[in-house]
Amino acid sequence: MKEKNAQVSVEYVMIIGFALLITIPLILIFYEHTRATSDQVISSQVDQIARKITDNAESVYYLGEPSKTRIKVYMPENVEEAIISNKEVTFRVKTQSGITDISHISSVNISGDIAITPGIHYISIESKGDYVWLST
Repeated sequence: MKEKNAQVSVEYVMIIGFALLITIPLILIFYEHTRATSDQVISSQVDQIARKITDNAESVYYLGEPSKTRIKVYMPENVEEAIISNKEVTFRVKTQSGITDISHISSVNISGDIAITPGIHYISIESKGDYVWLST
């Protein structure tokens, strides 16, 4: 009778070991896929923000000096820096592969400073004659 109980115990241990052998790699693959997808979503959001800023800056600039608009954006996490100078809007984003620069070039001069804290921000875009001023 003891041999039968021992055999059943060994079989249970083998079944649990086999289940863990399959489950652990699946969990690791899922975790890596989730991180990669998260990086893609953040990069896409930041790209959309940069595009929105440059498109609105060009519109305001061509309408003339008293023109002003305000856009609502959601700034995701992992944005390290926002650089706005001359005709370029650049965001530095931290991804799992390192720091990535996402930039858009405008046909007009853009200056200003915007907040990079995660969350919803309202960015004011104002024509100043020969350049466009951004502020949050």
